[in-house]
Amino acid sequence: MEIQIWLLVLYLILVLIVGFVIGFFVARFFIKKQLQKNPPINEKMIRAMFMQMGRKPSEAQIKAVMNSMKNNQ
Repeated sequence: MEIQIWLLVLYLILVLIVGFVIGFFVARFFIKKQLQKNPPINEKMIRAMFMQMGRKPSEAQIKAVMNSMKNNQ
């Protein structure tokens, strides 16, 4: 039972391509799940950013910034 070299190379290439595709979608799923659990910015961070600029933010301003960030995703 002797396998031909070109067939072995073809199988290896196909396995690598399928592995990359599956790995891409699995990584994408886990990253999306992680970002939903831990968003990159929250209301506390926005409030701190306004305070660093020397402004006391109103709740409406914070909600507006959060909504604009959610719409840009």
